[in-house]
Amino acid sequence: MSVIYLLTLLASLGCMVLLDRRFSLFFWRDARRATIVTLIGVAFFVLWDLFGIGLGIFYRGETEFMTGLVVAPELPIEELFFLTFLCYLTMILVTGTDRLIRARTEVRQ
Repeated sequence: MSVIYLLTLLASLGCMVLLDRRFSLFFWRDARRATIVTLIGVAFFVLWDLFGIGLGIFYRGETEFMTGLVVAPELPIEELFFLTFLCYLTMILVTGTDRLIRARTEVRQ
């Protein structure tokens, strides 16, 4: 049992928080809205995973880098952190790209 993958996910989430804080892109722009969007995104992907697991499409791969803790059959605890990271990263990219495009448009005018 190892926590390497979980620690890597937590470190990556921490980096997203630092970027968000520095540029006020998502949670530091509107925490209430960001929380709602993140919870909806994570819930969607957890349901997606559960349907895939139920249909026999997804399964938990055994590796020495994971804790071995599961929140449901074939759904490791790391998956919840990965899905949170995925949603957060996506929103940082969306809001950051929007800000860059708006800034570039303002410069040209």
